[in-house]
Amino acid sequence: MKKLILYIGLFAFSMQGFSQDSLMHYLELATKNNPTVLQRYNEYQASLQKVPQVGSLPDPQLEMGIFLSPMELMAGYQVADIKLMQMFPWFGVIKNAKDEMSLMAKMKFEAFRDAKLQVYYDVQRAWFDLYRVRQNIRISEKNVELLKTIERLTLVKFRSGSSGGGSALSGGNMSGGSASTTTSGSSGMNTMGGGSGTSTASRSATSSGSAPMSSASGASGLSEVYQIQIETASLEDNIASLKNEELVAVARFNSLLNRQQKTSVASVELLPIEPLDIAYLSVTDSMFSRNPMFGMFRYEQQSLRARNNMQKQMGLPMVGVGINYSVISKSEMSTSPMNGQDMIMPMLTVTLPIYRKKYKAMQTETNFLKMASEQNFQATVNMLQTQYYEALQQYNDAERRMKLYDSQSQLTKKSLDISIKSFSSSASGLSDILRIRQQLLDYELKQVEAVVEYNKAEALIKRLKSVDSL
Repeated sequence: MKKLILYIGLFAFSMQGFSQDSLMHYLELATKNNPTVLQRYNEYQASLQKVPQVGSLPDPQLEMGIFLSPMELMAGYQVADIKLMQMFPWFGVIKNAKDEMSLMAKMKFEAFRDAKLQVYYDVQRAWFDLYRVRQNIRISEKNVELLKTIERLTLVKFRSGSSGGGSALSGGNMSGGSASTTTSGSSGMNTMGGGSGTSTASRSATSSGSAPMSSASGASGLSEVYQIQIETASLEDNIASLKNEELVAVARFNSLLNRQQKTSVASVELLPIEPLDIAYLSVTDSMFSRNPMFGMFRYEQQSLRARNNMQKQMGLPMVGVGINYSVISKSEMSTSPMNGQDMIMPMLTVTLPIYRKKYKAMQTETNFLKMASEQNFQATVNMLQTQYYEALQQYNDAERRMKLYDSQSQLTKKSLDISIKSFSSSASGLSDILRIRQQLLDYELKQVEAVVEYNKAEALIKRLKSVDSL
């Protein structure tokens, strides 16, 4: 039982670590912490508070007046006058105002959704860029190790070639010494002595010719070593530049999550290559129906219609209902039965909207805004369609290049292995190895770039079709 609990704990810990290192975890962090998303959410919450503001009646008006010197009336003295008035807009004004603000709040919610989707897309792009930089570093470091291996093979061949040249040179000197001794020993014979001298000269020439050949071979070997070291230094400089680029990519990624720029970011060893569903690749009239920008325009046009109705009703009279209360004190000189009785007077007020130009201007303004919204809607549709076709072209192109570079990388690796084996057993072929090695590096880097572009295109297509998750 203890072992089972331990295994369960280790599995839960490993799953927790995996979730924290996954892209989905970073997307959740960005949704909770990104300032733009929080800004759009707070704007949506603020717009909700406008609904009760416009859905209430105007504040009642209370007027109070006190006579410094009471006014003499037939039934006493008027001491004070109090008026209370409540205005009522025309029927439907408040309802249309509430509808307008509610629709504006829904438009703000769509803006919040759009900001969240955009942050999703930005985080994925930053994640893919970081993956590309780290993969380039890994591939470049692997090529540095390959160059060092080739350098060691070249040094081994160079040293073995130098030692072979020294042996040949020693053998030549020994043959020359032997020939001189033979010539000295037979100096008494005229005809045979001449023949012996010719043989000695020939051997001396042969011995003296082997030294330049050995020197040329050594110079060639050193040149090859220097060439490898030059390429290694260039590759190491590129790695240093990529590591600086990695710091920038990490800072950019952390800024989207609204956390410290130098916070470590985990990445995967290999990006998944999953083809999109056919629903994402089909072009239909309603393919952007879930896009929040469409919702924004839809609610905006509805809110403008509600505003137009409200403005028409605002051009109708407002009715006010109130009461007037007069405080009257008794008069000793009055014999009226109403002496000292306060007076209550109901009141009715009606506004007269006779200045029609402002109401007509309001409605004209709203009509222009409706036309502008419709034109903006059409422009957005055209823009989204263009972006979709560009993303689809990028997706198909990246898919084709991934297959091409994967095939070329496999063939180049086989060619490189054959060239290295051939180089180990012969004195030539280094230039071919370096050329093939450079081709392999280019293909591997291009393959990583194609994988990144493929995933970016997928993310953009999902962004345009408003998919909230991966």
